[in-house]
Amino acid sequence: MYPKGNLIIPASHGQIEAILKEPAGEPRGVAVVCHPHPLGGGTMHNKVVFRAAAGLVDAGLTTLRFNFRGVGSSTGEHNEIEGGVEDVQDALDYMAGTYPGQDMTLAGFSFGSRTGMAVGVNDDRVKRLISIGTPVEKYRDYEFLYDVKKPILFVHGDKDEFCSVENLRSLTDKIPHAEVIIFENCGHFFDEHLNELREAVSEWVKREMI
Repeated sequence: MYPKGNLIIPASHGQIEAILKEPAGEPRGVAVVCHPHPLGGGTMHNKVVFRAAAGLVDAGLTTLRFNFRGVGSSTGEHNEIEGGVEDVQDALDYMAGTYPGQDMTLAGFSFGSRTGMAVGVNDDRVKRLISIGTPVEKYRDYEFLYDVKKPILFVHGDKDEFCSVENLRSLTDKIPHAEVIIFENCGHFFDEHLNELREAVSEWVKREMI
């Protein structure tokens, strides 16, 4: 049985299913995490998304992960990058409206990286970006990140099946404030490195928010 979320937020196509987690102590800000490709089975329950969100909660952020349109109880039909971008915008609007004036971090994994980064670079509410398993070889139009002035963390495996470290570096070398973390003997889904991923996300955010 599909695990349900604990939140329904309004969307341009109807509704988006989401899960919201609050930190144990006083919140330091908010975050949104975007999941991998819906047609590849991607959901907000993906293990990488779950660990990244946990790392953001560890860092003191009230964190939302959500299902893109057509996944779980989210309405609508999958519409590639265009639809994904609209859903990310709706998720950010919800968090900004619910927690006005809060510092905001935006993270995404694989397809969620491509859609999330496209929105986050130009949204003044988003102060920092996290791109996990960046699929540079699938989506070759990452030039929009070249001029980003915000801090951006790239987390990648050296054996990623969808993007080599060399091709990732061809992108990140052109980004002024990029920080890159490479896990060794690690594929796209971070199977043996999920706890390290959680820690890396948490430590980077805490450092950037000082």
